[in-house]
Amino acid sequence: MSLAPLVVFLMLAVLAAVAVFHAARVRTGDDFALAGRGLGPGVLVGTLVATWIGTGSIFGNAEFTFETGVAAFLLPLPGLAGMLLLARIAPRLRRFGVTTVPEVLGRSFGLGARRLGAVALVGAYLIIVSYQYRAGAAVAERLFAGPDGPRALEVVVFGAELSLWPALFAFFVILYTALAGLFSVAWTDLVAGLVILVGVLASVAYLGLGWDPDLAALPEALLRPGGGLTAFGWVNVLLPSFLLILGDANLMQRFLAAESPAAARRSALGAFAGLLVIESAVIALALLGRAYLGGDLANPAHVIIDTAFTLVPPVLGLGLVAAIVAVVLSTADSYLLASSTSAATDLLPGRPSAGRHRSLVLLLGLVALGLAYTSDSFFRIALYAYTLYGVTITPALLAALLLPRTPRQAVVGGMLAGLGTALAWKLVVPGLRASRLEAGGDGALPAWLDLDPVLPALAANVLVAVLLALAFRSRRKEPPGGLQA
Repeated sequence: MSLAPLVVFLMLAVLAAVAVFHAARVRTGDDFALAGRGLGPGVLVGTLVATWIGTGSIFGNAEFTFETGVAAFLLPLPGLAGMLLLARIAPRLRRFGVTTVPEVLGRSFGLGARRLGAVALVGAYLIIVSYQYRAGAAVAERLFAGPDGPRALEVVVFGAELSLWPALFAFFVILYTALAGLFSVAWTDLVAGLVILVGVLASVAYLGLGWDPDLAALPEALLRPGGGLTAFGWVNVLLPSFLLILGDANLMQRFLAAESPAAARRSALGAFAGLLVIESAVIALALLGRAYLGGDLANPAHVIIDTAFTLVPPVLGLGLVAAIVAVVLSTADSYLLASSTSAATDLLPGRPSAGRHRSLVLLLGLVALGLAYTSDSFFRIALYAYTLYGVTITPALLAALLLPRTPRQAVVGGMLAGLGTALAWKLVVPGLRASRLEAGGDGALPAWLDLDPVLPALAANVLVAVLLALAFRSRRKEPPGGLQA
């Protein structure tokens, strides 16, 4: 794998050249955010798949698979179900003629819904960008590993040792995204989608065909259909992803950039097929890695990285490493672009220029870098970021697209209730557990308090929205520009 750094550098150089080439085409804010609304189905399928198959799959889902076993094959279900629904919604969204998801909310439910949606989007997406930086750092440590293992590159800041790898990866992501916006991001995603498809499938085929159950086997606990989770446990795992994909600003930005409503619909159906194959292959690869490597990995989230460097031939390993880098890069630049686009369009006055977009890419990219040094978890942080976004924006977006007569007070009230509950649940529940431990107890809480924030927050959003809709329905008039079936 001594050639791995060279292969990755060459791939990054090619992508940088693509970004420089497309930068000359960016003259307006719409060019930067939506690639001139001229993306065809082929590019759209690639960018949709690569956007969804991100670090959450390569690291988060791999970590969950390592610890749960074959039941992890349920993880792709939210994405697949969501993409089928988006195939119906995407043409309506494309006809709406806006730039961002919060702008859709504002068109139907007023400025308050737009501002609140933008705040939730930017906050959740910066969390997601932050752990892309850490994922890129994890790959870099292995790429430049010495004879004693992964190589850290550390600097002392205010007495604390911090790795420089996240900062170096963030530098490339910020620069790349700022050059040409969606023009560069969409083509990166297309390349990433192809690299992921080839690298992951080839590695699964190699390990699967050569698998010897006598030499590498999964423990019986990892063969249980439910993976040891209760029904509520699976809801906690699957629902955040389902809520995210139905309202994901990244995916919606691609649909808004489609050359036509028909292209948006065809791309969603194509992405369904791509997700079915690649998501299942990633889980299969993590399971094979778990069987071969055993259960003593220092970081289960790195099982696919370890597989690339230790279990497959160098040629396949190079392809798999390139796929991992492509996944991390495409996810990072997509979420950074979506958050900066929303900040430029929904939180600042006036029509945004390309310069404003680039400035916000730099600013928010640095904020995400600061967040990258606050946590080492992948799966848990990913789910919470999905929850914050999904319980705030997705119900409101579905109302805008399917129920445009919903009173704006109901939508804004529901958004506030969902976001507030998700934040409060995350803050209050750990405090209650800690106080019980300090009092000499075992820290156990009632079953309803042990729920993931997604269920209480979604219930709060829907309940408040329904109650306010009943209260204000007689005052509601249909908004101008509302979407009709």
